Amino acid sequence: MRSAYLRPRIFSKVLTHRGDIIGRVIILELQEQDSKAFEAILDILQSHSEIEKYELTREPMLSLPGLEIYPSKRKVFRDRQEIQLTAKEYEILLLLAANKGHVLTYSQIYEKVWGDIPSGCESNTIGFHICNLREKLYQAAPNAPFTIRSVREVGYCFEVQAEK
Repeated sequence: MRSAYLRPRIFSKVLTHRGDIIGRVIILELQEQDSKAFEAILDILQSHSEIEKYELTREPMLSLPGLEIYPSKRKVFRDRQEIQLTAKEYEILLLLAANKGHVLTYSQIYEKVWGDIPSGCESNTIGFHICNLREKLYQAAPNAPFTIRSVREVGYCFEVQAEK
């Protein structure tokens, strides 16, 4: 008697809304744990030529020294601790970090984040959010190797300190 056996439970096609096959799903039920079970799974998968191999990829992220930004989740982390940001603070940080080392004008920031044409008071609006953003980033990382530099009467620049 075998110590483990595999029993296919579901073998179905994964279809798009137009009926195109984009993949196949196999769910196997293991009755007992056995080191040979994984070899059996591989044998089954290799015996079906219609099953294609797919490589899992990591979620895209913007990684900077001391900071990780996940655009698809709209989350920011420092040492695996999430930094709670408002929607506007997040958008400003993402924009500045994606353009690190480049000065972005008040107008550029306002147009990208608010999606509107600047009316003249955008520097105060942006400054308010930058102040809150800096405070939250400082609380999460007092000695962070990055800064949001003010360029007087122009805009802001996200800068990463050179490693020593």
